[in-house]
Amino acid sequence: MSQLAILLLAAGSSSRMAPRDKLMEKVNGQPLLGLMSHRAVQTGLSSFVTIPSYSHPRAAYVGSATPIVVPDAAEGMGVSIRSGVAALPATIEAVLIQPADMPEIETQDLLHMAKQYSSDDPQILRACTIDGTPGHPVLFPRSYFEELLTLSGDSGARAVLKNQPVKLVTLPGMRAVTDLDTPEAWAIWRANKN
Repeated sequence: MSQLAILLLAAGSSSRMAPRDKLMEKVNGQPLLGLMSHRAVQTGLSSFVTIPSYSHPRAAYVGSATPIVVPDAAEGMGVSIRSGVAALPATIEAVLIQPADMPEIETQDLLHMAKQYSSDDPQILRACTIDGTPGHPVLFPRSYFEELLTLSGDSGARAVLKNQPVKLVTLPGMRAVTDLDTPEAWAIWRANKN
């Protein structure tokens, strides 16, 4: 699996959490970005994290993952994906793209996704819930990198996913769809964890 990489998206503005930063919210006693970066690195796969700038507070929590600065991240998630994919080494044959605001995605989930990938039959893999609701992470083979490099706006990689066959990979519970963008979402999630 050494030719696979994980790309954590952490360059967005977190505007729906204002004035707080969702990626600096504490989970298990540390900022969410630090936790998610650690989980990615623990897979043993090459791990990359998009951030707004080296001076941004998030930069301190990238850990041993490789930071990728996205100065125009305010334009939307598409720019973060585009910048992240452009920075991947030429040896990477597939990338697992994961928004960093999903605290239920564990190291074993990332590994489970990676193990479903076959270079003999490279296809897009997308995490889903037990009932088949699609979510994240999403694994893209290199044959889709060119399309990913054209992304813009805030719809992420939806345009690529819309026109291509996608194999769903089930993750436990609601892990694949639990993303926390608002103070209300955080409050509900924390209440349910207690």
